[in-house]
Amino acid sequence: MGFNLTVNWQTSPAEEGEFCRDHSITFGSGQTIQASSAPEYKGNGQNVNPEESLLAALSSCHMLTFLAIAHLKRLPVTSYVENATAELGKNEAGKLAVTKMVLNPKVMFAEGVEVSQETLEKIHEKAHVNCFIANSLATDIHIKF
Repeated sequence: MGFNLTVNWQTSPAEEGEFCRDHSITFGSGQTIQASSAPEYKGNGQNVNPEESLLAALSSCHMLTFLAIAHLKRLPVTSYVENATAELGKNEAGKLAVTKMVLNPKVMFAEGVEVSQETLEKIHEKAHVNCFIANSLATDIHIKF
């Protein structure tokens, strides 16, 4: 199984001695987003940046894995809302990297479905262990319950 996307950057006006960091990303699904570097790195704050994209991939993967596990356990979820964060810092090699990501999911189950805190934590732990993106990253990932 493989995945693909196209990153497209074309020169455009920028301040003297600089270059415009705006570009588009077209996913294999056909959807296109406008992207740039983070504003702290002279990018366009109205566009998605790579660090946000990485955090979104992790958050989405964890959620989908959680939902699959809950479904298999016959625990119907009615909503899953997450406010995730990522931090840049220096890694062990002294290079700038996303060094920490925190997932903070809020899960609501169907009316009448009782899920203990222990069961909820176990599902999140299993989701983390089985999330393809989490398994691909070498950074500190936390899940807050």
